[in-house]
Amino acid sequence: QVQLVESGGGLVQAGGSLRLSCAASGRTFSRYAMGWFRQAPGKERKFVAGINWSGGSTYFADSVKGRFTISRDNAKNTVYLKMNSLKPEDTAVYYCAADSRRSGWVTIATIAYDYWGQGTQVTVSS
Repeated sequence: QVQLVESGGGLVQAGGSLRLSCAASGRTFSRYAMGWFRQAPGKERKFVAGINWSGGSTYFADSVKGRFTISRDNAKNTVYLKMNSLKPEDTAVYYCAADSRRSGWVTIATIAYDYWGQGTQVTVSS
């Protein structure tokens, strides 16, 4: 079993930056691909960024390419999402997720992830 806890959300003006962190407990964290998703009120949960077990492969949604960066530190059992040039459209609850079955790959499908954090709110003002 893996427990995931997100942190780093908050209120920021458009054009600003935030760094989200996801701290994991569990002995097998380093073998899992990880993803970040977000969900705005009344909307479906959408993929934002993903990273494979080693950090050598990453993938981003078109809406955040060039602005967001995902990274991981397996020694610290932590994955990060650095968000730059934030827009009001980025406002959402951001969730960290783990894919225990495809460690070497990144997928955008929510059903592929079997562990989820509680989420952290990001609000971008205009």
